[in-house]
Amino acid sequence: MLTGEALLAEIPRLRRYARALTGDTARADDLVQDTLERALVKGRLWRPGNARAWLLTMMHNLFVNQIRAADAVDYRAPEDLPEVEVRPQQQDGIELRELEHALQRLSPEQREVLLLVGLEDLSYDEAARVIGAPIGTVMSRLSRARDRLRQVLAGQAAMPDYLKVVK
Repeated sequence: MLTGEALLAEIPRLRRYARALTGDTARADDLVQDTLERALVKGRLWRPGNARAWLLTMMHNLFVNQIRAADAVDYRAPEDLPEVEVRPQQQDGIELRELEHALQRLSPEQREVLLLVGLEDLSYDEAARVIGAPIGTVMSRLSRARDRLRQVLAGQAAMPDYLKVVK
């Protein structure tokens, strides 16, 4: 029988796949819940092996069944459709490159803490354990990293402190 710990370990992957299938966070969470419920009910049918594949297959089948069971499709005339404003995306690639260059201008210590807290969503305490430093150091580095990143992105940053000009 599949253990509860094994199910819990797969939840992040299930959520990611559900979001890709549905395109909607709320519907994705419902799909994950339905999948976990079915896995608990049908757990006796699971044979030791790849639990992830079994769960993802179950999720896919539930999703297909939900689509098939949906009520009639609401077809509307083009003039009855709401107008949707689409944000221009031409600048996105440029902004991502600028952010990447700005991150590279941070000291390695600041960049590390900024990415652990901002990108990986770790708490200050977790980040402190990862880098092996006190929590106060994490908070200080994060504050400096955020300030420096703002300056670099605004074009107001001078040469990084950790780089020295050699004559």
